[in-house]
Amino acid sequence: MTAPFNDDTNPPRRASIFARLRARFLTGLVVVLPVALTIWLIWTMIGWVDGLVLPLIPYDLTPEHYLGINLRGVGVVVFLVFTILIGSVAKGLIGRTLIRFGENLVGRMPVVRSIYSGVKQISETIFAQTERSFETACLIQYPRKGIWAIGFISTMAKGEIAGKAETGGALVSVFLPTTPNPTSGFLLFLPREDVVELKMTVEDAAKLVISAGLVYPNQIKPEELPHKDA
Repeated sequence: MTAPFNDDTNPPRRASIFARLRARFLTGLVVVLPVALTIWLIWTMIGWVDGLVLPLIPYDLTPEHYLGINLRGVGVVVFLVFTILIGSVAKGLIGRTLIRFGENLVGRMPVVRSIYSGVKQISETIFAQTERSFETACLIQYPRKGIWAIGFISTMAKGEIAGKAETGGALVSVFLPTTPNPTSGFLLFLPREDVVELKMTVEDAAKLVISAGLVYPNQIKPEELPHKDA
């Protein structure tokens, strides 16, 4: 016997007020949190630079001496102007001569020269203007054939690595990032024919890695990917 109140035609129960408020709160949190974190990081970074630069400036030259308030960002402006001036001088003949003299002097100091050399190599790698790093995203089979992973092509292998590797063609150095932290990973040297270049940008590939495959590039959606069964 069917119960009189078990009618399939009855409309579904509406969500409670608490459930609707919770859903709206989560939606608002998704919108507000990235903006708030970005503003907080920028504000904190500006304060950190000000804390390093302003103590080096005489108090009589700071805006606080004239205005009576501490303007955040003054240290950043001073740092940018000072760095641009140093870069302009370094490009001239006198600047290059002074830099060579300073590097020769540092090269005679046992401990300091190792630290300076390492920091200089890292800086030149990150801020080099002639060669950009990670211009192309790619697919490689890792850790075995049949399993694909996203990597970033850095450069062609050179020197001893390219000469002693047992391969018949060119080698490509590929950085294989980890999820969800793409700043750590592995450096792999692969044959050029084993590297499949992707059309997506490096930024889109990084988003895909960070999100563990949940955020696809705008031009490619999971449901639009080709299937072998089709």
